Amino acid sequence: MSKTVDVLPDPSRWKALTFIALAQLMVVLDSTIVNIALPSAQVDLGISDGNKQWVITAYALAFGGLLLFGGRIADLWGRKRTFVVGLLGFAAASALGGVAQGEAMLFGSRALQGLFGALLAPAALSLLAVMFTDAKERAKAFGIYGAIAGGGGAVGLILGGFLTEYLNWRWTFFVNVPFAIAAAAGAYLVIREPSGSRNRSPLDIPGVVLSTLGLVSLVYGFTRAESAGWSDSLTIGMFVAAGVLLGAFVLTEARVKSPLLPLRVVTDRNRGGVYLSLGLAIIAMFGLFLFLTYYLQLVKGYTPVKTGFAFLPMIAGMITGSTQIGARLMTRVPPRLLMGPGFLVAAVGMLLLTQLDIDTSYAGVILPGELLLGLGMGSAFMPAMSLATHGIQPRDAGVASAMVNTSQQVGGAIGTALLNTIAAGATSAYVADHVAGATDPKLLQLQATVAGFASAIWWAVGILVVAATIAVVLINTGRPGTGKAGASGGSGENADGVEDEFMIPVVAH
Repeated sequence: MSKTVDVLPDPSRWKALTFIALAQLMVVLDSTIVNIALPSAQVDLGISDGNKQWVITAYALAFGGLLLFGGRIADLWGRKRTFVVGLLGFAAASALGGVAQGEAMLFGSRALQGLFGALLAPAALSLLAVMFTDAKERAKAFGIYGAIAGGGGAVGLILGGFLTEYLNWRWTFFVNVPFAIAAAAGAYLVIREPSGSRNRSPLDIPGVVLSTLGLVSLVYGFTRAESAGWSDSLTIGMFVAAGVLLGAFVLTEARVKSPLLPLRVVTDRNRGGVYLSLGLAIIAMFGLFLFLTYYLQLVKGYTPVKTGFAFLPMIAGMITGSTQIGARLMTRVPPRLLMGPGFLVAAVGMLLLTQLDIDTSYAGVILPGELLLGLGMGSAFMPAMSLATHGIQPRDAGVASAMVNTSQQVGGAIGTALLNTIAAGATSAYVADHVAGATDPKLLQLQATVAGFASAIWWAVGILVVAATIAVVLINTGRPGTGKAGASGGSGENADGVEDEFMIPVVAH
């Protein structure tokens, strides 16, 4: 027998969204802003070429490895408290990075940023999930969140360029501090987390250990493959270890009384389709960010600031796709009819970018390609973010949100390693095929590099088509609020088999 509870919407929910969005922007900015500053930091701190990757890898390992743990802590400890602690910790870690006097201090600060990021990212998304329960309001809220999640990385390129070029690399760390403090203060004063939505079950320690070690092994395997190659013994060992550890994690979660990741969260057909298609789309997108940044700077000779501005059409496309297409249509059409076509539009934009050459026109090829990519990704990301937590039991909101971040983090690691490897192989093949008739070695190298980028982007096109296919085939829920869910759509069930789509608890004041 179904039971419903009248839900009083939180009167401060839109103010809360401002601070949640600010925190999400900071986390996404940080993923690209440090890339711009890395060459300067390397020179200043005397970091070797062999060790420079740890500025990125230390963050990725801590963030990716601890996300599920962070999501469960949010469910157990309270999402607001976890969110505020995550923000303050991220601010302190960023300040430590800004004053770093050597590579060890910098690497340590990046690992701490990853740890606190793994607390605040799932807490932010799960707060949205439990605060916005009306379908139309949820669409608007997730439209804003999706636009920031998709476009924030490109904003980071602009901001990173400005800070590095006109101040110094340390400000790419210091800039996080005011963001984090403002978001934490606002969240503390404004957010009213719904009462009764915590999961107070004991922490699943074996699950924490197995998931953390498994995800760290997986992310490090892909990160190492980029530099050492896929046949490297340690790379292979990391993948084998990840498979064993994550397999043991799944077996453990199926048996323990209070699992870290209840398997009902990922075995739901719709959420599983979201996690898989979103992860694939991120693989394609991260690769493009990397290649386009190198293309504009190395081939076109753009400055870091000009490179950042060159990404603005993509940001505009994402914001438009999320807020004007995704948010407006999400309550009118099923999510698969936004996600599938959205990924296909992004694939068309990516297809244009396979035409890159050393003299390619920005206005003729790159600009329309970016616009289509942004529109498509924005339209698809918004319903994906919302559907990933739609109908979830309030006590599972944190881990469901963590799974969204995990699919993005693992997708980013795979995208960087896989597409970089493909590009490097295509570049080498181009040089071997054309070296005999070359008269200018530098020109040949540029042509080979661009040919490598184009080959990898072709793969990204294919990956987006697969993501679109998965979204259309697996996701079968109806539009929110209609009750036209598929076999596993719409609403979850609690332990007593009671539908809980309308059981988000009343807000505590």
